[in-house]
Amino acid sequence: MPIYEYLCQDCGRVSSFIVLSLRTPFHPECQRCQSRKMTKLISRVARVRSEESRLESLADPAKLGDIDENNPASMARWMKRMGKELGEDLGEDFDSMVDEAMAEKGQAREEASGDKEDEF
Repeated sequence: MPIYEYLCQDCGRVSSFIVLSLRTPFHPECQRCQSRKMTKLISRVARVRSEESRLESLADPAKLGDIDENNPASMARWMKRMGKELGEDLGEDFDSMVDEAMAEKGQAREEASGDKEDEF
């Protein structure tokens, strides 16, 4: 049973569909806005990897060299990479939630360092 992905021309969401029969005409409908203006996408090839292999890849020192734990943008990029590497469907809002959380943390850090400067 093939899985097909379609891009909604109205809202921009990508939706995946399992097609049970190739003989029956399939007319995809957006899972978010129910639009029928869908464009078929070329899907990525899935590669089966063990959890151990994925975790080893995350721990590879070559991939950790550009991480600055004091830089919210750097941490956000690392978290996004980690989510992709783990192969989990973290939801369409994951990237924006990470960005928002890191922005809040960076703002709190700036406020805290501003308080210290006021002490002198």
